[in-house]
Amino acid sequence: MSGQSLSTELNGFYSWTDTLRGVYYGPGSVTTALPTLLNTLGATKAFIVTGNSLYTKTDVVKRVEGILREQDRYAGTFYDIGQHSPIAGIRAGAGAFKKSGADIIVSVGGGSPIDASKAIIFFLHEELGGEFLRQIAIPTTLSAAEYTYGGGYTNEAGQKTSVSSHYLAPSGIILDAELSLATPERLWLSTGIRALDHAVETLYRPSIVPPLKVLCYGAIVDLFKYLPRSKADPNDIHVRQKLQIASWMSLWPVRLEKYSALGLSHALGHRLGATYGIPHGITSCLTLAPIVRLKAKVASEEDKQWLAGTLHQLHQSSTGSLEGDVVKLSELIDELVSNLGLKTSLDQYQVPREDLPVIAERALGGRNEIHGDVVSFLQKLYSSP
Repeated sequence: MSGQSLSTELNGFYSWTDTLRGVYYGPGSVTTALPTLLNTLGATKAFIVTGNSLYTKTDVVKRVEGILREQDRYAGTFYDIGQHSPIAGIRAGAGAFKKSGADIIVSVGGGSPIDASKAIIFFLHEELGGEFLRQIAIPTTLSAAEYTYGGGYTNEAGQKTSVSSHYLAPSGIILDAELSLATPERLWLSTGIRALDHAVETLYRPSIVPPLKVLCYGAIVDLFKYLPRSKADPNDIHVRQKLQIASWMSLWPVRLEKYSALGLSHALGHRLGATYGIPHGITSCLTLAPIVRLKAKVASEEDKQWLAGTLHQLHQSSTGSLEGDVVKLSELIDELVSNLGLKTSLDQYQVPREDLPVIAERALGGRNEIHGDVVSFLQKLYSSP
């Protein structure tokens, strides 16, 4: 986890996910994109997987149901997916799907229903065999779960775990900014910081090729530019659409020869999120800036160069040193989180201080040479000494 990995500057490999047949984007695009994707995939009946709040408090799911009903392709809706995708909801969703007569899942919402749908597909394949079911993802946040083939969920012990297969990545994605208007502001903006977390940590993720890192630069620029604008005017559809595209660029679909985790900010988020009930967007608000600061100390020269290069993209002046530039990036991230009104602390989520060494150890995969550094910055994430 110290950032030392083989360089991809001159040698490497890139391929896209096996399943993806199309990404449609634009305000109002769901009306035509959903039937088109169903036709492309040869699907006859669709089963919607979503969360309770989105289903009961907005008309977003009803709009998707209406499109499916017009096509005579609606098989049912399951809306009991909770935050961090608890296993109980996944099992219940799998059971409901089997009874529905559907042959495809349409997930609507944030990372939880999208990842839960991957887990439902995974466990149904284990049970029934045959080909993997397909998923069309319609995200309403900026968490970017729709671009990966790993699905995180919370097990019976309350720990975050995951399923993974190249066949779990969604087969279709629809980015319709109109459907995001009902997303609560804090969720929308904090998942924007989650997307920033993806983009920044991809800059030092092992096996990632340079063109993807350039896309991450584009994502970082747009997230810094448009998140404050979205806070100032939450109803600006143009800005929301630009943010959905930035989220896409932050975690561009990729099929790695050998899976590699994103980075330490994500690893800490997984340990903090499910166990202490902290939304993943908020975990990124807590951990990303301190991890980038730590990278100034422990990352490889090449990784520091990619991080420092972000300042040029943001039209920020260099400090005159590589390490200083990485620290400056950390400060800019912290300032963005603060300006968005997303500053928080571990004590707000009742994270016991005595748990910090174990949290750090699990995130690092052991007590390595930077364990003490990680515990030290976690201790600073409380509102009082």
